[in-house]
Amino acid sequence: MFATVTADLAQIGLYLVLLAALALPLGLYMAKVYTGEIAFLARAERAVLAPAGVPPKHEQHWTAYALSLLAFNAAGFVVLYLVLRFQNLLPLNPQGFDGVAPHLAFNTAISFVTNTNWQSYGGETTLSTLSQMVGLTTQNFVSAASGMAVAAAVARGLAARHARSIGSFWTDLVRSILYVLLPASIIFALVLVCLGVPQTLHASATATTLEGAQQTIALGPVASQIAIKQLGTNGGGFFNVNAAHPFENPTALSNLLEMLAILVIPAAFCFTYGRMVGDRRQGRALFAAMGIMLIVAIAILYTTERLGNPLQAGVIDAGAGSLEGKEVRFGIVGSALWAAVTTAASNGSVNAMHDSLTPLGGLVTMLNIQLGEVVFGGVGVGLTGMLLFVILTVFLAGLMVGRTPEYLGKKIEAREVKLAALTLLIMPVGVLGFAALAIATGHAQTSVQDAGPHGLSELLYAYSSATGNNGSAFAGFNANVAWHDTWLGIAMLMARFGYIVPILAIAGSLAAKKTAPVTVGTFPTHGPLFVGLLIATILIVGALTFLPVLALGPIAEQVSILAGQTF
Repeated sequence: MFATVTADLAQIGLYLVLLAALALPLGLYMAKVYTGEIAFLARAERAVLAPAGVPPKHEQHWTAYALSLLAFNAAGFVVLYLVLRFQNLLPLNPQGFDGVAPHLAFNTAISFVTNTNWQSYGGETTLSTLSQMVGLTTQNFVSAASGMAVAAAVARGLAARHARSIGSFWTDLVRSILYVLLPASIIFALVLVCLGVPQTLHASATATTLEGAQQTIALGPVASQIAIKQLGTNGGGFFNVNAAHPFENPTALSNLLEMLAILVIPAAFCFTYGRMVGDRRQGRALFAAMGIMLIVAIAILYTTERLGNPLQAGVIDAGAGSLEGKEVRFGIVGSALWAAVTTAASNGSVNAMHDSLTPLGGLVTMLNIQLGEVVFGGVGVGLTGMLLFVILTVFLAGLMVGRTPEYLGKKIEAREVKLAALTLLIMPVGVLGFAALAIATGHAQTSVQDAGPHGLSELLYAYSSATGNNGSAFAGFNANVAWHDTWLGIAMLMARFGYIVPILAIAGSLAAKKTAPVTVGTFPTHGPLFVGLLIATILIVGALTFLPVLALGPIAEQVSILAGQTF
């Protein structure tokens, strides 16, 4: 067992080292992209923006920036909804699938526009090739780019000195796609094809099994969708079982590369932010806070899965751990690491069934989402979510020392604190409020698979995943009914834009302020003390909000297992 654990820890260590090594140069490159420092890229940028009527060096007030983003995403929702509803009348439908039902099309369109990629359906049995390519893959790019644009605008606003604008949404959107997402996705898709991931317009292939039976194997343009679903922290799979499917994630190497793809851009944004605000120490502090919380989550999740179910002691070999719901080619470490990574980011892909995790393992994945997915979160929005906690931490630190709170030389006043506090209420409303509504109306009881605290965990995970714009599923929960499709869709919509608009307002407010000089009384926001305060603030807010209901779900289930009862 010692040798197994050592090998597992080496794999985790390798992942973390590679992530940090890739994030730093990528972050510095993205900072140059968003500040327009790479001159030779400007020609491609103008070729896209000029026909759309966007002038060079276009600047927008935060309100115009937010309205542009909302209008663009609203148009994307309408187009995707119509593609899904009428896919039976559109080309590239070799499977002959019918149009998607109204409530499912509503849920799916919102899901992909909000970068959630929650899927209440099996992709290979529901969506045509056109819907997968033109509908979902397109939104994987533009929804991710929208989040990246917001992060760039917020960094620009915090760095500005008495300015009225925070950049141009259209310019930031184009830069995110042309210079980051598109080239990275092309390269990664080719790598995935080399590793065995299909990329074809053929709907299926027929194989003969060893017993002589005929088996139809679904195919399609898989690699292109997998590349952007991971790089854009989208997570929506081509196949129903997502990254557990051998056509999406065939080997241990593809597993490692896809996990790196999930977090590399969110992690890089810490360094992008540090360079854009003119103080790289700020970016390093955010990276440290996120990294520490990720390591703790990985450690707990891996330990619980390695120890396994105590009721199986003596039935399986000591140290074998819990392999239920996991792919043997990934093992416990590959599955636990993926579960921690994908729920720390707003990425809904899974390579193991979270419903089969130990109760404490399931708690970690759920809490990662409920904390606001700020470790490292989705592309762009993970950083901005963390900055909301930074504002709250600075405010609390100011109260403790009796000074007006400041961040990057800007005074944090009532307007910014109120916006941050109101935004942080979105998670409890979407998770606790909507889940309670489902229970009160009886729709929760008819959708959960298991009784007792595990059934409550299934419900909580679904609404946590939607409200956190994560998209992963606990399994064992039937969400493809009109009630849940509708309310989960509302939760996704509320969470995505309920976070984005206030953080843009905060950025606009801070951009208009003058910078105060640093004095001996200025509280530093780049050292170990601030990192510790930031982590403590995130955990305290999360515990005060969700610990009571978690005590009724995964914690109660763990206690019950120790007492010999299962669900």
